[in-house]
Amino acid sequence: MNDIIRAMEERRSIRKFKADMPKKEDIEQIIEAGLYAANGQAKQAAIIVAVTNKEIRDRLSEDNLRVVGKEPVSDPFYGAPVILIALADKSCTTSVYDASLVMGNMMLAAHSLGLGSIWIHRAKEEFETDEWKKFLKDLGAEGDYEGVGHCAVGYIDGEIPAPQKRKEGRVFWAE
Repeated sequence: MNDIIRAMEERRSIRKFKADMPKKEDIEQIIEAGLYAANGQAKQAAIIVAVTNKEIRDRLSEDNLRVVGKEPVSDPFYGAPVILIALADKSCTTSVYDASLVMGNMMLAAHSLGLGSIWIHRAKEEFETDEWKKFLKDLGAEGDYEGVGHCAVGYIDGEIPAPQKRKEGRVFWAE
């Protein structure tokens, strides 16, 4: 089996991370993999916001919990020190799909580098708020963006979960 398919089969969502910050070179490689995701009409309309600042990361965590109506008592990012946010340019008809592929590439890249990752939702709701729209603008991200997902990344604290059995009846051949 080739390495890419093996990574696809072995990657798991991680729900416990060490606080240690991954090497910047590894984070950059993960981002680069995201930027190489397939995209509609070669528009490359998805953007990535890399959050390694703990204060900003913790604000995101608190806001993420508020979206689901919970008080900030636990961390929806499971302690991951890096949050890579994929956002979609609303003017592009394929942008949500494109940003979803960015997320997939980043999670596979993290796995290939010995890091764990998990896709956390609610970026859409967060980036509809004035606070996070201003945050994007302050970073220089001009335009109208929809949050698609948070790719929480870090060193795995514990064992990699065992794979779930694949559901039967999900492939239909038209030969």
